[in-house]
Amino acid sequence: MRKLEIKDADIIQIAVQQEILRSEDSRYDHRLHGILLVCSGKSCNEVAELFGHSPRTVQYWVRRFERSGFAGLQETPRPGRPTAMDEATLRALGRDLRRSPREIGYTQNLWDGKLLSHHLAQRYGVSLGVRQCQRLFRRLGFRRRKPRSLIAGADAEAQQKFKKTPASRRKGRP
Repeated sequence: MRKLEIKDADIIQIAVQQEILRSEDSRYDHRLHGILLVCSGKSCNEVAELFGHSPRTVQYWVRRFERSGFAGLQETPRPGRPTAMDEATLRALGRDLRRSPREIGYTQNLWDGKLLSHHLAQRYGVSLGVRQCQRLFRRLGFRRRKPRSLIAGADAEAQQKFKKTPASRRKGRP
């Protein structure tokens, strides 16, 4: 039988590895396959090379399997840094973000990471960086909005004449 080849195998390999990492079930299945290969006589180094992991990772899988059986291959909760805000603070912040920053007393029209960081420190005593605040927007279901720039001294009438679609049709009017 002729050997089958996959076009762009390197790219496909990366895509498959990302798909495996996407869900807990697929990571568990991936570990099972690794254990199966070790049981069939492959070394941890060989399995690691096939799977694109370090040999140490495969050794951890084998040790966890020997110690706890199939449960040892399951995902476990990973400890991490505790959240800076509890659920009540997050709900209150969500209410704040649904209001204009001007209503709360700021000079800006739109929320951004820098303003949110300042607001959290002032109102809730929580210190988060700008990038963390940007992630917090997404977590709370907000999308990024940027104000449209206006050209200083532009002639609005000339701009309307230049546009392909009249303003009345752009707004959904017949």
